[in-house]
Amino acid sequence: MVDRFAPFFAGFAVLLIGLIASPLSAHEGHDHGAPPPPVSTTIAPRADASTADLELVAVARGERLEIFLDSFKGNEAIDGASLEIDGPGGTIKAEPKGDGTYVAAAPWLSQPGTHDLAITVIAGDLFDVLTLTLAIPQASAGSAPVANWDGLLIGTAWAQELGSRLQRQDVTLWAVGGAGVVIGLVLSAVFRRRKSATPAVLAAMILFWAGSPDAEAAGSIGATTRPNERDIAQRFADGSIFVPKTTQRILAIRTTFTEHATHPGTVELPARVIPDPSTSGYVQASVSGRLLPPPGGFPQLGARVSVGDVLALVQPSIGAADFTSQQQQAHELDQEIMLVERKLQRFERLQSVVARGEIEDARLELQGLRARRANLEQAPTAAEKLTAPVSGVIAAAQAVAGQIAEPNTVIFQIVDPSRYWVEALSFEAHSVVGTARGKFRDGRTASLTYRGSGLADRNQAIPIHFSVEDKPEGVRAGQLLTVLSSTTDERAGIAVPRTSVLRGSNGQSLVYEHTNAERFVPREVRTEPLDGDRILIVSGIEPGKRIVTQGAELLNQIR
Repeated sequence: MVDRFAPFFAGFAVLLIGLIASPLSAHEGHDHGAPPPPVSTTIAPRADASTADLELVAVARGERLEIFLDSFKGNEAIDGASLEIDGPGGTIKAEPKGDGTYVAAAPWLSQPGTHDLAITVIAGDLFDVLTLTLAIPQASAGSAPVANWDGLLIGTAWAQELGSRLQRQDVTLWAVGGAGVVIGLVLSAVFRRRKSATPAVLAAMILFWAGSPDAEAAGSIGATTRPNERDIAQRFADGSIFVPKTTQRILAIRTTFTEHATHPGTVELPARVIPDPSTSGYVQASVSGRLLPPPGGFPQLGARVSVGDVLALVQPSIGAADFTSQQQQAHELDQEIMLVERKLQRFERLQSVVARGEIEDARLELQGLRARRANLEQAPTAAEKLTAPVSGVIAAAQAVAGQIAEPNTVIFQIVDPSRYWVEALSFEAHSVVGTARGKFRDGRTASLTYRGSGLADRNQAIPIHFSVEDKPEGVRAGQLLTVLSSTTDERAGIAVPRTSVLRGSNGQSLVYEHTNAERFVPREVRTEPLDGDRILIVSGIEPGKRIVTQGAELLNQIR
């Protein structure tokens, strides 16, 4: 009995061996020669294509084809376009869903295999035809379970592949099976001569029980079931990032092409905000004395004043020695006044014999002595008025009633809040020209105009002055900032927005290159400052590459 069926057992064994050795169908619809997909198996089947103006991504979602249309250069979503799709089911038209997304019903997407598509796009003045190949993976056998013979190979992933090949009428399968039967008949004849078919039977049974080398790893039927498709952003071991178009929409990713050019040299200088010298001023006391408030009190910080307004009074202070000297001068003047008065009285009685000129001289002398005496009495009590030299706003105030003010002490600082300058310090000899850009620590910027530079060092640096043309809100005198000024030097490189350059974990500067529709690759670059809005890339990336200009910081957080 066993000898009768030995050829069939041997043929089945050869069939198993042939199936093990023969190439299986391409996993998930990909060609054998293509590299494995870089994305997770949970990602929906997709294909992309691009032209000089457009970039398109087609995603299979069941029997529905979802298309994302963007501009190739900037990655902006394109709305209001007309899309016609030529595919296995004929010509269909995609309906717009907003935000550069278009949807079309495609029942043929339920059929596994590769589907060649030609998509005609009309967007304003643009007319392009994009071709792409969409690979649909083989449906999982988990939906049609095969009976399991007490743990035999039939319930494994290998058996499911065998059933799938039988349904497709795979020519390779029938060729291997036929060859197995022929070889089985030959082996049966050989063993029949030896009056025993036991070795053939044993060989067939061993192969039947063992199955393919991957049978153990395949596991049960449920292990081959395709997981739910979810388009999620993910980072790979090489650092590149897969970002679906839906996520790019949320992150507002924008790109631009790199271009090598020659740019004016730029120097980065530390600086601070100073008041405009022509519209600001200081209020100081000329003598030592005690501060007194004027009628209405001292002006407060932020108060607006006009030229000539009395801001404070200074009551001069007199020491003991000065007071004694003053008393002595008063007594001397009193004596001189008394003598001159008597002299004048005598001259007046003798008018007939005294010349009129002598009488007038005596009167003038008496008037001068009395005036000196009066001034001497008023000196200790006369207060000095401190007035505003310019119109503006009180920026600094050091006035307190009763405070002793020394000469040259700044009591008030008056500035014009609409007129500010910037003083930068250059530690090298730079020929600064034209306009500049000031960048504050909080990210705000201001346009600056070069006014002049000093010839003498200040703290081993040369002061350079700029006027502020478009003053941002909240700028105050003394505020620190960085000035990026153009020089006569020229430098070559790739100018990119500052938002494109990030700081990597190792401290190295990097940018993200948009290599294809949904792939971004970090590139380490060497940079130099260019101006307030741009950075110069001198090495690390070539011209003509697409780099991210907006959303790079969000991309860098994807793990």
